[in-house]
Order: sequence, then C-alpha cells, then structure tokens
Amino acid sequence: MSDDDFMLESDNEDYEFDYEDNSEEESPDVDIENRYYNAKQMKATDPQAAINEFLEVVKAEKEKGDWGFKGLKQAIKLEFKMKQLDKAIEHYEELLTYIKSAVTRNYSEKSINNMLDYISSSNDTEDMPCMEKFYDLTLNAFTGTNNERLWLKTNIKLAKLWLDRKEYARLTRNVRTLYKACQKSDGSDDPSKGTYLLEVYAIEIQMYSELSNNQKLKDLFKAAQRVRSAVPHPKIMGIIRECGGKMHMSQENWEEANSDFFESFRNYDEAGSLQRIQVLKYLVLAAMLMKTKINPFESQETKPYRSDPRIIAMTDLVEAYQHNDIHRYEAILEKNKDEILSDPFIRMHIDEVTRNIRTEALLKLIKPFTRFTLEFIAKQLRISIPEVTEILGFLILDKKVNGKINQAKGTVQIESTTDAEMKVKAIQEWTRALEKVTRSMFNDPGSEGGKLTIEDPSVSAAW
Repeated sequence: MSDDDFMLESDNEDYEFDYEDNSEEESPDVDIENRYYNAKQMKATDPQAAINEFLEVVKAEKEKGDWGFKGLKQAIKLEFKMKQLDKAIEHYEELLTYIKSAVTRNYSEKSINNMLDYISSSNDTEDMPCMEKFYDLTLNAFTGTNNERLWLKTNIKLAKLWLDRKEYARLTRNVRTLYKACQKSDGSDDPSKGTYLLEVYAIEIQMYSELSNNQKLKDLFKAAQRVRSAVPHPKIMGIIRECGGKMHMSQENWEEANSDFFESFRNYDEAGSLQRIQVLKYLVLAAMLMKTKINPFESQETKPYRSDPRIIAMTDLVEAYQHNDIHRYEAILEKNKDEILSDPFIRMHIDEVTRNIRTEALLKLIKPFTRFTLEFIAKQLRISIPEVTEILGFLILDKKVNGKINQAKGTVQIESTTDAEMKVKAIQEWTRALEKVTRSMFNDPGSEGGKLTIEDPSVSAAW
C-alpha cells in the first residue's frame, strides 16, 4: 500500500475519540511539567512564590517521580538561600525518600552530591548546623544499605568540609571512621577501596601540612605510596605529591622535593587544576635550592608555561640565579616582591635561595684579595654590612674562607697558605725523608756505613 493510500484510508477513520483519550492520560504530566518550568521562571523575581509552586509540583504527583524530585531540589536550594533552614532540612529529608525507588541510582547520586556541594559552599557560620544536619541525614539514609559507595563519598565530602573550615578535631574523628570503612575485618586495608583510601590520605596529609607536623606527614606519605590497588583522580595524586614535596623541603632534601613537585605538577596539569601554577613555582624554588644547572622549564611538561604571565617572575628569578647574576636576581625579587612572597611556603624558603646566591657572589668577589673591608663587599653586593658579616661568619665556620673578621675596624684578613701551612708541609716532607734515610742506613746491606745522604731538596732547605 502506498503512503497516499494509507493517508486516504486514515482520513475515512475517526480517531478523534482515541486522541482525546490519550490527551486526558498525558495531561497530568504535562500540567506538572508546565508548573515546574513556570516556577523556574519565578526564581529570580519572586523566590517565595517559586518555592510554593515547586512544592505544588511535588503534591501534584500521585506517585513519587522525577518531577517531584526536581521540584524538591529547587525548593531546598531557594529555602537555604533565603535562610529558611528548618524548611530546607525538612524538605531534604523528604528528598532522600525518593532515592530508593522513585529515581535512578546514578541520577540520585549526582543530585545528592550537587546538593551537598551547594550547601557546603556557604561561608556563613549560621548555616553550619544546617550543613551538619544535611550530612547526618545523608549518611543515615545510606547506612546499612547496599550503596556503600555513596556513603563513602558523602563522608569524604564531609571531611573536606571540616578541612576547609579548619575543624581539625571533627576532621580527625571523621578520618578514623573512613579508615575503618576502608579496612577488612582483620584490620588490613581493603584492596577494593584503595581509591577512597588515597582520598582519605590526601585529606589527612593536607591537615598535617597545615599543622606543620612533619613526622606525621612522613608516615602518611609513605603509607599513601604503599597503596597499589587504586585508580585515583590525578588531582588526589597532585595533592599527595605536593605535600610530599613540602615535607622534603622542610627536611632540606632538595632533590626529593624537586621530584615530588614535578610529579605533583604533572598530575595537577592532567586534572586541569589551577594549583599546577602554584606547584610549578615550588618546583622552581626546589630547583634553585638543589643548585642544579638544569632549567626546570626545559622539560616537555613545563615548557608551555615558560612565558605564562603567572609564572614569569619565577622564570626570570631562576635564570638570574643559575647565571649567578645577583644584581638581576635582587632586582627581580624586589620588583615582584608582593607576588612572590604572597605564598607563605615560598616566603619561608626564599631567604635560603637569596643567601645561596649572595654567598656565591661573595666568594667570587673576594677571591683576588687578601684583605678587604666589609663596607666594600656591602657596596658591591648592595646589601647591608651586618648581612655581609653573617655570610662571612658562616663561610669561616664552614672552612670555605680562611680568614678573620675585625669587627672594630670593619676589615677582613685572609690568611695566606704560605705561612703556617708551608712550615707544616716542610716538616712533614722532612720527616718522610728522614724515615727513608733511616731505613737505608739500617736495613740496606749495600749502603755505605754511617754515611748520611739527603737527596730531598726540600729537606736540605729545611736543614
């Protein structure tokens, strides 16, 4: 049969009754959908009316379904924003009843995570009790169910909230619960939960990093490295390796710090995290402290950031440092002081970098002299006399400079190696020659009896 014949035949049949009947069956859903979108349009102009309309959407559904779930989500966010916190809690509790059967598991998980993110974004301390209630309700809803994954995710999200708010006592309790959940009945780590375990380690590492507890950081960093059965998000590994780098820096293990910061940068870069820029600065800092001649921007991963405006100050700084150009180094540091020193970690270690380049410049400057003034060095290096004195004192104690500082006259005398050291050397050579002669006299049968011959010219000179 042709299409035309089909259409003609269709025209001869009366489908009006069937059409009206289908319309009546669909009209409730269409009405609910319209009410939902009308309510969304009112959110900006009349939020209270929007809340009421969203709740009407919930009531209009005979059975719990997608539209009621969506309506509750919108109402809760508006109520939280308008500080109707008790109502927000009440309706969130109702929302959690939908996740068992009314909506799909994936959709419910995504919605709950987004809701908790929205609630947690508030910086108002008055909202804290409401936030805690939201998390309690969520955790209770999944306790004892087969959805342990969402329970773990929610608890980890709560731990991050305590970390952001520096609620370390609560965070510690939370972390203990999470560690227990990631273990088997015998107390060993559960390989199937390795990814969650690494997230917990990352959170605790950040806490102890903020508390400057280096011993705890060391233990946690080693524990995190032992986790093998995990496929963590690159950002998690970025966090762990960043804190590992900071830990090594505190112990002056510059090479290990450099390695960890590079891995941290690589992971942050893969994750698209903005923290990659800050960690790249730490990488530059570590490279300068380990006194490497390899520019950290020569690698394939870091090269694209060489001319990045956010990193250019550190790029210039490391180039000046590696060329021992102290005046350029000091100028760059002074010009970009606010930007470079705004980070507490960089501020903590930049003095060591500056001391290193000043030390190298001072050693190069005094090499031709046996006597000079502190004022002369201070002018050449463009630093104060007390700073010159401090560096020289360190070099003398470290036996890199053989000299004496006369504080009263402001002079430094470099002791010559031709005086005492030459005398000691001559005596040592004379002693060796005498031992040789003695062995020749008493042990060599062919020697001329009693005849002492000194062949070493240095000994002759000493005689």
